[in-house]
Formats: sequence, structure tokens, C-alpha cells
Amino acid sequence: MILIVAEHTGGKLAKSTLEMVSAARESGREGPVTLLVLGADVAGVANEAAQYAEQVLVGDLPALAQYNAETWAAATAQIAQEGEANLVIIGGSRSGREYAPRVAVKLDAPYLEDAIKLSANGASVQAQRYTYLARVTETVEAEGSVVVVTAKPGSFNPAEPAASAGEQYDIELNLPAVRVEITGKSVEKTSRVALTEADVIVTGGRGVGSPESFSALVEGLADQIGAGVGATRAVVDAGWRPYAEQVGQTGKTVQPKAYIALGVSGAVQHLSGMGKSKNIIAINKDAEAPIFKVADYGIVGDVNQIVPALIEAAKNR
Repeated sequence: MILIVAEHTGGKLAKSTLEMVSAARESGREGPVTLLVLGADVAGVANEAAQYAEQVLVGDLPALAQYNAETWAAATAQIAQEGEANLVIIGGSRSGREYAPRVAVKLDAPYLEDAIKLSANGASVQAQRYTYLARVTETVEAEGSVVVVTAKPGSFNPAEPAASAGEQYDIELNLPAVRVEITGKSVEKTSRVALTEADVIVTGGRGVGSPESFSALVEGLADQIGAGVGATRAVVDAGWRPYAEQVGQTGKTVQPKAYIALGVSGAVQHLSGMGKSKNIIAINKDAEAPIFKVADYGIVGDVNQIVPALIEAAKNR
């Protein structure tokens, strides 16, 4: 089987899980696509997962109420061994990248990180990934009875539901004693949709001029059209915006239906994080800005004049 560890939050599957299902379908490996749902009170998640996989394995235990790298790795490795998985796909989130190498060690399996494309080459698994600050796409290959892969979020198209719902099975897990306890967690409060889940994203670069202009223009437009808010690395490094909003090679990879770039020059590191967006709209006063080479629609002009007009038009829509 192909084993995918489902990512979910708030009782719903994360978009990254649907992307991993697409990765599994494209991988060329044989066997049923299987989603492993870990957590507590995850019946709703399991029901949703059944729409996308041939089978769903449910580990619904109080001990899994909070993510822990050791328990997630132990549970994943156990199910991979029992089900004779030939491919294990884990999300390239912060948590996924933390426990995926542990799974590979437990399975004595090769490990391919941050895959943006998967395919088969005979008995081997081939993965494409970015390197040299996303200036180069390299192809790496691993051969083994089982291969562990992390899929870079935003790199695969979200899967469509399967023709029929998959079977669900409760599983028994032999979890190790917890050695590290999470004593607290803080979540940034925002009324906006998360970047990785947003269908529309408005991103600001240094070209917007100042933190105040970023709030007025980027947040102002995003609020009017129900979009997520993104930022370039230069903006985050300047302290204008939090790292959670950074899009690019060292930030988040996104693939929304519409990506609106305000005052973004289009450095290659940034393009690697948003280049697969369905429609890219760029506004920049520099007609030679690299962002226009990838934009579907471009406006050469001052964001401080153009964006307020767009916000007003959105208000009157």
C-alpha cells in the first residue's frame, strides 16, 4: 500500500493532505492509497478522508490528542510495517519534517525530502525538489522495499474525491512512553484564511513603501475580497510582518486560484513559492520587474494610487 499520514486541524482535513493524495496517485507505486488518521475524536476527519482514499486507518486515542514526534513516528512506522507499505508520504510541514526522518530510521528506509513531484523509475522512486535557493530543480532517486517522502506543501494539485468512499478500519497502536511533554501552545489569532488554505492571496513587497502602507493596501484589499495575506522575505526581514506570512523558498509554498502581488519585484526565491498559482496579478511601478515575466495580468504603476481604487471598487461591488 501507499501510506499517507493525514494532516488535519479543527476537525477537517488540511489542504496538504489532498495534495499528498495527488502525489500518491502520481508516484507510480502500486497498492491502495491509504490515509492514516491519528488524533483524538477524529471520526469526522476519518469520514472526510474516506472520500479521497481507498482505505482509511484510524488511530483515535486520547494519547494522540496532541502531536508528539515520538508517538507519531512510532505509529506511522508500525502501520507501514504491518501493511507492507512501499511508499510513505508525510506532509512537509514543521511537524512532518520533524518526525519523518524518525520514521525512515525505524523502517531502515531511504528518505526523500521536500518533493515537488513524484514518479517511478522501475523499482525506484524519483522525486524532484528545489535546490540552490530554488534556482535549480534536481531529481533524486531512491530504491527500497519502502521509501519515505515528505511532500512540499503547495507543490501538488489537491486531489478530487474518489468515485466511491474507501473502507475505514480502527487500528491498535503500540505507542511508546512519552518522554517530552507539551506544556503549552499559543496560536496566532487572525480572522483571515490561512495562507496554505486560501484560494486568493494578496502579497506585499518592499515596493508598498512602509509598514503603514502594507496595512492599508495589502490588508485593506485582502479584507475586502476575503483573501489571505502574504509577504516577501524582504518585508519579513525588515520586521514589517510576521514570518508566518512569508511566501517563498524559505517561507510557505502556495498555489491559490489568484495571487495578487503588490510592489513585489519577483526574486527567484519568491517565485519558487508562488509560481504555480493559477492566476498571477502583479502591480509594480518597475516595468522591468521579474514578476511580470510570470504574471498573467500586470499593471505598471504606483500601488499607492492603484490599490486604493481597487479597494474602493471592491467595497462598491
